[in-house]
Amino acid sequence: MVHSSPAVTTLTGEEPALQAVLLDMDGTLVDTEDFWWDAEVEVFAELGHQLRDEWRQVVVGGPMSRSAGFLIEATACDIALEELSVLLNAKFVERLERGVPLMPGARRLLAELAAHRIPAALVSASHRAVVDRMLAWIGPENFACTIAGDELARTKPHPDPYLTAARRLNADPARCAVVEDTATGVAAAEAAGCQVVAVPSVSPIEAKSGRTIVSSLEEVDLELLRSLIMVAR
Repeated sequence: MVHSSPAVTTLTGEEPALQAVLLDMDGTLVDTEDFWWDAEVEVFAELGHQLRDEWRQVVVGGPMSRSAGFLIEATACDIALEELSVLLNAKFVERLERGVPLMPGARRLLAELAAHRIPAALVSASHRAVVDRMLAWIGPENFACTIAGDELARTKPHPDPYLTAARRLNADPARCAVVEDTATGVAAAEAAGCQVVAVPSVSPIEAKSGRTIVSSLEEVDLELLRSLIMVAR
């Protein structure tokens, strides 16, 4: 992994401060990317189709409409997108009932943000029913607002979810730090004008100027997130 953390500078009263931290859910805070793929494999097996391993790289991090649509086309399965979405969400929620492991460093990071009164938002491409079930494991008290993929006309990789979260927190997107695990999510956050820390989960994320990539959420703390805003300005 590339760890290209920006240099830390001294914050003065005239420099912009970190106003909010916006966090992705699946694969970032909770170790559930395997859950989604397993749900997709099981549902399609029940429909008489076998998924290829290489398709996982295509569907990771995307909204349900894109992922399910791709798999319908790839398998030539005779099922409507809406019907498949219902089946996939039901299978995923069924798996959640057995417990959701948080990513290493997630609980510590959320506690650090709360201790310093930094507003946090959960910004997910998953549907509201899934987000609400997941919050039972992550802790709804950790977030000032939550955004679900089925609540907006356009979700990731469009900037809308992150722009909406920033607006609800009365924050300037340029003064928000985003933590994401997929290229799709990183694209959404960067398009919104936010500063991004990428923690790749299933697929690698390309290194480029201005993008911070770390190998684990355990490397992400308030000092790093604040430094992103200072260096950006």
